[in-house]
Amino acid sequence: MIHSKLLINENQKNNLICSENLYKGACVKIKNSNKTFQVIGLNIVKKICWVREWPFACDSKKTFALEISQITLQIFCPKQASE
Repeated sequence: MIHSKLLINENQKNNLICSENLYKGACVKIKNSNKTFQVIGLNIVKKICWVREWPFACDSKKTFALEISQITLQIFCPKQASE
């Protein structure tokens, strides 16, 4: 999988990411959380995405939707459970 380089729009506050560079499978950080999340779905038109905590448990189905504007940083997914 090719990972696109994240571009920051200087007019955006708080270093929010540009939705055009977000992709399914990306690991991200979100506002008001120190945890890592993985993007599992995107709706660029409505500017929302669905995420789950990373690493995830196979028996867990805890996903939630949030506005793309709540994503503060796109990162590489850590290979190990401990970051």
